[in-house]
Amino acid sequence: MWQVALAVFLVDQLTKVWVVHVLDLSHLRVIEVFPPYLNFKMAWNFGINFGLFGHGSDPNTKWILIALAFAIVAFVLVWVRRDPPGKLGLISAGLLVGGAFGNVLDRVLYGAVADFLNMSCCGYDNPFAFNVADIAIFAGAFGLVLFPTDKNAS
Repeated sequence: MWQVALAVFLVDQLTKVWVVHVLDLSHLRVIEVFPPYLNFKMAWNFGINFGLFGHGSDPNTKWILIALAFAIVAFVLVWVRRDPPGKLGLISAGLLVGGAFGNVLDRVLYGAVADFLNMSCCGYDNPFAFNVADIAIFAGAFGLVLFPTDKNAS
């Protein structure tokens, strides 16, 4: 689990440094990669997924969301320890934990989460952006629902 979490964290942070700083997306705002299917669109997310609850001016929001991420990680770690899942469940937990820590570091460094992946298709122009950590969190949560326990354990 910890190897997966570390790998997700590193890939997330490396992609953010590359896109935001090396490619300078924070100033360019948009880089067309494979339009319309994949573009880099800079979005500083001050809230939770899709910017929900991020429009207020309360400076405590950042710290509340960091605390919430730590609480979710703690819950997952306690769950995994009390009722150990199988290999796929541990991988899922690692995805979720690594993604959560990636977005927490963004909030600490930037005050917001750096989202940049934007995908559209078939005449639909998706206004939302996301990042590697978001993908890992979603996949990890989904995997924990699908693979909650080790069915081979006795």
